[in-house]
Amino acid sequence: MLGMIVKNMSFKVGQTLTVVGVPKPDAANFAINIGPDDQEITFHMNPRFNAHGDENTVVCNSYQGGCWCEEHREGGFPFQQGEEFKITIEFTPTEFLVTLPDGSNIHFPNRMGAEKYSCISFEEDVRIRSIEIK
Repeated sequence: MLGMIVKNMSFKVGQTLTVVGVPKPDAANFAINIGPDDQEITFHMNPRFNAHGDENTVVCNSYQGGCWCEEHREGGFPFQQGEEFKITIEFTPTEFLVTLPDGSNIHFPNRMGAEKYSCISFEEDVRIRSIEIK
């Protein structure tokens, strides 16, 4: 289920995206997607409380050419159903450096290699309170 989608924005190398949101009280999982458009995803971050055979795991991936790529699992799981979280995603030339609410990090490669992405979307069981790019 696709929630909020932000198009025609500019998230460039050197910038940081801050997302504040609240997983629903009965959330199974949610996702944050960054990509060039709403068809391709260069960075998909999917915290899973209990979904797709995973419990309390953050799974990251890319979606290119109609296919999911290789899953990437790293970092802790500092998310609670019904409790506000804040994450930052720093965009460097080679990777997305994610800082989770507990200070742990995820390093995810910039697989598409672009210097700017224009689409961010949010899926599943989450309510987004704010997004900021600096």
